[in-house]
Amino acid sequence: MAQHVITPGPTEREMLAIIASVRPVDPDATERAWARLDSLTKPPRSLGRLEEIASRVATVQDDVRPAGSPSAIVLMAGDHGVTAEGVSPWPSEVTWQMVANFSAGGAAINQLAGHVGAQLVVADVGVLGDTSMLPDVVQAKVRPGTANLAEGPAMSREEAATAFMTGVRLARDLASDGIVIVGTGEMGIGNTTPAAALVAAYTGAEPATVVGRGTGLDDAGVAHKADVVARGLEANPPNGDDPFGTLAALGGLEIAGMTGVIVGAAASGICAVADGYISGAAALAAVRICPACAAYLFPSHLSAEPGHRVALESLGLTPVLELDMRLGEGTGGALAIGIMSAACAMMSGMATFAEAGVSERADA
Repeated sequence: MAQHVITPGPTEREMLAIIASVRPVDPDATERAWARLDSLTKPPRSLGRLEEIASRVATVQDDVRPAGSPSAIVLMAGDHGVTAEGVSPWPSEVTWQMVANFSAGGAAINQLAGHVGAQLVVADVGVLGDTSMLPDVVQAKVRPGTANLAEGPAMSREEAATAFMTGVRLARDLASDGIVIVGTGEMGIGNTTPAAALVAAYTGAEPATVVGRGTGLDDAGVAHKADVVARGLEANPPNGDDPFGTLAALGGLEIAGMTGVIVGAAASGICAVADGYISGAAALAAVRICPACAAYLFPSHLSAEPGHRVALESLGLTPVLELDMRLGEGTGGALAIGIMSAACAMMSGMATFAEAGVSERADA
């Protein structure tokens, strides 16, 4: 049988050029980071994972005095056709209502982003309702919600690429404005279902192991959602040689947008922070599509959704925090940015033994 040849459309070709531009980090920068950390006035590695985080940020920035601010969180919003399968107890109109809440400053992410000093950017890439009257919402709607992934592709390749490039451009613009850390957040009723489908597709995990309660399903609801994910995988068989095709077929517009934010941040040479399960699915897509971006990626926290652990184990990355959170919106990302900023302040501001005139260990 002749192999199907994929001919990328114009937006997908633009996306491929961005992916090709991501440079691997310099391993010598990591060595320089650890040399400084080990020379600071403390017992070696006594600040534990805080030092590991600092060294990774320093590597991305190629600077032994890394900066943790200014920072931003890009919150992508979109609706999902798969809600027709009854995978969420919440109606789709809640997506629009929550975007209005973000715009008005009343959501959890508004408070946490403000607390850590992160700029919040809210973008509509696929909300069913019209958000154009809402202040400060970026208008980038690709289409009003995806198609039902249980019956066929959620998006066309060009639609997914358009959402992806929206994320890339937002990340590039933020980097141009001096942002050094950008986090991802999302809003989309039903989006734990495409997240689970993507994690299952990318890792080979059984649907039942990556499906959780989402926004409040009971045991029967979880079993039904796992069946919907299995139907989605049957309707859209994953192709390991085409990870972007998997994202288009099984993902969401906001997930594609967050994938673009992560790759766009890496292409701009800045750190990308993934939030919880939905962002974790986007992070997995980003690394499958662009392996070099893994070095720029920081998972913020371990979600209470079971599939998130599967995604992080596949990525080989350790989250900054574990607080039993599962809200989304970028809330875990905001908290992680605060920890990353603290790590950078420690590494950049502490004196070395030589600078402070403090004697080192006799066996040093």
